[in-house]
Amino acid sequence: MSAYGHELEREYSAQSSIPSRGGSEIGSQYSTEAGIYMSSFAATVFISGLVTFGVSLLSLLVALTVMLRTCESRNSGVVEMYRYTKSYDYCKNFALHAELNNLCVDSFPAICKDVNQIYIKEGQYKRDLNTTISIVEDFFGGIRPKNDGRDIVLMDADDFLASEPSSSNHLMHRIEEDGLQDSSVDAEYLKHIFVMKLYLKLQSEGWPLILLSRKPEKLRNATVNYLVSVGCYGWSSLIMRRDNEMQMHFEEFLSRQRTTLQRNGFRIMAVISSQMDALKGPCLGKRVFKLPNRIFRYGCQDDDENQLQKS
Repeated sequence: MSAYGHELEREYSAQSSIPSRGGSEIGSQYSTEAGIYMSSFAATVFISGLVTFGVSLLSLLVALTVMLRTCESRNSGVVEMYRYTKSYDYCKNFALHAELNNLCVDSFPAICKDVNQIYIKEGQYKRDLNTTISIVEDFFGGIRPKNDGRDIVLMDADDFLASEPSSSNHLMHRIEEDGLQDSSVDAEYLKHIFVMKLYLKLQSEGWPLILLSRKPEKLRNATVNYLVSVGCYGWSSLIMRRDNEMQMHFEEFLSRQRTTLQRNGFRIMAVISSQMDALKGPCLGKRVFKLPNRIFRYGCQDDDENQLQKS
């Protein structure tokens, strides 16, 4: 073979070896990329991530379940509240007109009896009393009585006498210590406590207080003893009806009493009562404050007359 032939053979051999090495490298590279290598640490992290994701997903499902049940409960409560609110609004307005027209209990719709129980037991009556007393206190917080003793406040004594507690010590304990937290007490007793609280507040600020009662004069001693026993003392006067005034409607009786007081030089700063008959007529002074009553039961004139005759 010539020298030229040997040189061609060497070049051919060299070129033939290049693809072989290239193929080997490509195959090696392919083998490395096709496999997945994972260390034990990476595997631990991966598994922990899966567990965490599963726990989070489970927590989310539990939360959604609780939310759905809560929504169902709220929807049920909203429906029930709507039914109560509709009856409450009706009975509340009916009660107001019953007071204005002096209607007896027989005039009330039966549904109002249930509404009245809820009104008291759920604490709304107590809140209404507290709000009204706050309004009264705000008014008197901005004024002071003159030194001549002619600025007077008229209060309905029968608001103190409406419901006699078991003992005077128990009443005063409820006023001073208990903070009026128990809304399950009798409605009239609850009103009694709030009125007593207002009385003591006005008395401590130096306001002359005149009490007016529907009860007959013959019960004065018993009435005075009871008022004193529950801490209601120090009033300027207690006005009660004489025998010839018992047949007179209390609205007319009180109108005459207020007119007489004003003619005698007294300045009526406010009249405070839970009954409409005490808040009508002339000479009502600067302010009239109506204390809330129960929804279902209001007295009427016939009932008042019968009770007085029994007394």
